[in-house]
Amino acid sequence: MYDSLDIQDIDSFTFTSNLIDIRDKYQYLLGHLPNAKNIPYTYLVMMPENYLKKEETYYIYCSHGEKSRKICSHLQELGYHVVDLIGGYEAYLDKKE
Repeated sequence: MYDSLDIQDIDSFTFTSNLIDIRDKYQYLLGHLPNAKNIPYTYLVMMPENYLKKEETYYIYCSHGEKSRKICSHLQELGYHVVDLIGGYEAYLDKKE
């Protein structure tokens, strides 16, 4: 089972270089967590080895948490260490309001 963390607790992780936004590029451009890299969901499903290293930990989020949960399960099965940020970008925005 992969690890998870409530995205509303993200403050301590905003400076990590392994924060990944898996939403489509247009969504990412409209707003994203500080220092997040955009690697769309389909890219990670099809070619994770092009973007991730198995010896590193990655914090992954989407809009609401559904896709990040799926991709984290998939990546964990492939041997990657991933942390699902529960609630997604929308929950992060709710916290800021």
